[in-house]
Amino acid sequence: MDKTRLGKAGEDFACERLIEKGYTVIEKNYHSRYGEIDIIVENENTIAFVEVKARSTASKSMPRDAVDIRKQRKIILSAVMYLQTHPLQKSPRFDVFEVWHNEKGIFKFSHIKNAFDISDLGGDYEIF
Repeated sequence: MDKTRLGKAGEDFACERLIEKGYTVIEKNYHSRYGEIDIIVENENTIAFVEVKARSTASKSMPRDAVDIRKQRKIILSAVMYLQTHPLQKSPRFDVFEVWHNEKGIFKFSHIKNAFDISDLGGDYEIF
């Protein structure tokens, strides 16, 4: 499976699992001038900005390793822009959803809640 199809399949799979966990998908592939957020979901108290990383089972690295400090900064800045135009009274959270594919389809997944935090970046950012 090529990289684009692998990523799309991973995002679709992540949406299905998040819905099963009681989240509502409010946005997919949200674009800002800073970058893209794969999935934005909410539940009663939380809005989660979810980065999905899919890999084949042959990959030697963990999918989460691709969400480096530079990627985190892009996601956080995009989330700030989203919240400025969609004000909500919910606590924001940044998650990573890892998906591993084998030749027969999805092999396993991991939903990492609070995978990173705005304070991890240093600097002076404000979400609220």
